Amino acid sequence: MMFDSSAFRSYFPSRQTDEVYLDSASTSLKPQMMIDATTNYYTHNAATILRSKHAQALALTEQVSQVRILTAKLINAEHSHEIIWSKGATESINLVAQSYARYFLQANDEIIVSELEHHSNIIPWLQVAAQTGAKVVKWPIEADGNLSTDHLLSIMSVKTRIVAVTQMSNVTGFEPNLAVISDIAHQFNAIVVVDGAQGIVHRPIDVQQYDIDFYVFSAHKLYGPTGLGILYGKSALLQQMDCGQGGGKMLKSASFSGFEPADLPYKFEAGTPNIAALVGFHATLTWLTLFDHNQAHVYVQQLVDYCQSQLSRHLPELTCISTPNSPLLTLVSSTIHHDDIAILLAEQNIAIRAGELCAQPLIKALGYRGVVRASWMPYNNQTDADRLISALQSAVDILK
Repeated sequence: MMFDSSAFRSYFPSRQTDEVYLDSASTSLKPQMMIDATTNYYTHNAATILRSKHAQALALTEQVSQVRILTAKLINAEHSHEIIWSKGATESINLVAQSYARYFLQANDEIIVSELEHHSNIIPWLQVAAQTGAKVVKWPIEADGNLSTDHLLSIMSVKTRIVAVTQMSNVTGFEPNLAVISDIAHQFNAIVVVDGAQGIVHRPIDVQQYDIDFYVFSAHKLYGPTGLGILYGKSALLQQMDCGQGGGKMLKSASFSGFEPADLPYKFEAGTPNIAALVGFHATLTWLTLFDHNQAHVYVQQLVDYCQSQLSRHLPELTCISTPNSPLLTLVSSTIHHDDIAILLAEQNIAIRAGELCAQPLIKALGYRGVVRASWMPYNNQTDADRLISALQSAVDILK
C-alpha cells in the first residue's frame, strides 16, 4: 500500500494557500484536528487541571493524564511519570542542566557535546560548566561532516559525566548511532542526553532500547502546538533532581520552614501548565496513529531525491551537503549568498530557511558562512518540488 500524500495533505488547512512551505524543520504545519481541539478548549472549557472537583475540571485532568500516557507510548518510556511537561525542548535541556547537572558536577568534570548540536544543546552545558567548574569537551565531526563513535570513545575519560548529542542534525540530517553512544557513555558511568527535536518527527525512538537517560523534544515540530516541550528522564535520575521551580501543585506540604516536593512528574510542573497545548497535543498524537510513518518517510525521501537529482543536473552552482536518506535538502554555494537565495525564493512564495540555523559551531566546522535548507514533510508534494527547482533556477540565473 502506497502512502496517500493527497489524503495526508488534506488535513492541513494552510495547504489551501499558494505558499510552498519547506521550513518544517523550524516548525511543522498543524492538522485541523489539533486546531479544532485547541479552539474547542478555549471556546467551551473554563476549567484548569489538578485542582477543582467539578465535572469539567475532572474530565480535563483525565485528558491531560492520557496525553502523558500517549507521549510515553510514543517514545516507549517505561512509566508515564517519566514524562515531564515544559515549554519546549530548549527548556527541557535547561532543566536537566540546572536541576541535575548543576547539583552533581564538580570542578574538572567533563561534559561531551557533539559538534552537530543546535545551540539549545550547547549553551545550557556551557552555562552549567561555568557554574560548577566543569569543562565542555567538543566531540568534533569527521571530514565527511558526520560523527564517529570511535572518536567518541577516544575522548571519553573517567572525568566524563554527560554526553549530549542530537538524534538528527537540523543542518545535515545526520543521525548518530544512539545505541552505540549510550553503550559507550555507560561504560564510563556517564549519562546520555539526546535532543530529539528533529529526529522524532521522522524516526521512531525507543528510549528503553537505546538506554537513553534523558530525551527531549518539542510538540510544535511534531504537528502539535507551540509552547509545549517534553522531557523524558529515567525515574531514578528524575528522583535525584532538584525541582527547579517552586509554586502551586508541585508540593505535598508547605510551611514557612520548608516544603516537601510532590511525587513524579508533578514536582517539576509548578503552576498551571499550557492546558490548551496539552489538549491540542492529545489530538495530534491520536491523529498520528492513522498513518504508516515508514511509508510517509519513503514518500518524503522520494521528493528529496528527486530534487537532488534535478539540481545536480541543472544547477551545479549549488552543492547539497545534507545526508542521504534525510528529510532535509541543505544547499551551499561558493559564489551566491544564502540570504539572497532565500529572499528571491520568498518573493516566489516559497518558504525555506537560510543562514546558520542556530548551529554556528557546526556551520563553521563545515567551512560555510551559511546554508539554504528546504525541509520536507509528508504534506509536501511533487508540485512543491517542481516549484522549488524552478525558483532556485530563476534565483541562480539572477544572482550569478
